[in-house]
Amino acid sequence: MTKIALAQLQSSTDKAGNLRKARGFIDDAKSKGAEMIAFPEFLMAYSPGSQSAAELTAVAEAVDGPFIAALREAAKTSQIAVLAAIYETSGVTSRVYDSAVWIDGAGNLASVYRKLHLYDAFGFKESDKFHPGDDIAPLVNLGAAHCGTMICYDLRFPELARMLALDGANILFAPSGWVQGDLKVDHWQTMIKARALENGCYVIAPNQVGNIYTGHSLAVDPLGRTLVDLNEKEDLAVIDIDLALVDETRGKLPLLQNRRTDVYAKHKI
Repeated sequence: MTKIALAQLQSSTDKAGNLRKARGFIDDAKSKGAEMIAFPEFLMAYSPGSQSAAELTAVAEAVDGPFIAALREAAKTSQIAVLAAIYETSGVTSRVYDSAVWIDGAGNLASVYRKLHLYDAFGFKESDKFHPGDDIAPLVNLGAAHCGTMICYDLRFPELARMLALDGANILFAPSGWVQGDLKVDHWQTMIKARALENGCYVIAPNQVGNIYTGHSLAVDPLGRTLVDLNEKEDLAVIDIDLALVDETRGKLPLLQNRRTDVYAKHKI
């Protein structure tokens, strides 16, 4: 079994306060036997709608900046891997990357994923403040766990989850700040279960709660069963992940092998 902690929290506009909160969650996860902890999108800070692009850029840091450095030290001290989401400087004027940073249990940087699909939908326009990434990130290996990374709105694009599964991912992580609205919790739960079912893998989706976000951080197994739902309060759950279930599910339901790539290629899919 692989023990993974799923953190649901409410980030504030106070970056230092959010870092203190994250350290507390890391300590709690370690005390409960977790090998890694996954945080939601926007861990670094909440960005209210009134915040300008220039103001958000001033909050952002490089991956080797003090926010990630502090989390690297916490990971090393606790000997626990960390998945944390930050506003990363992009080099583009008044635009930042929405980045998910993997830190291993020795405190080393393992991978950085920059969100591909910006949330220009339902009245939001992330592209006014964010710059999109340009590729998927390499998988992160935690023993037998091969971890692929998406962020929030990426869940609505099955191509990304499929590419990660074809690369060998048996767990997909989707740190999120899923925005409230009509049917949005239904959308959230449906997308996560769909990505798990169509790829025969676990999906672990830590979500923001409070402010404008829905909560309901989820972990779903390869058969679409909900392992944990953190509802609408700050909380931490530690999940036992049985990776043999991925192999068993993909053996009985070989969706990755049954694809018709010859037909897809004719239609440039």
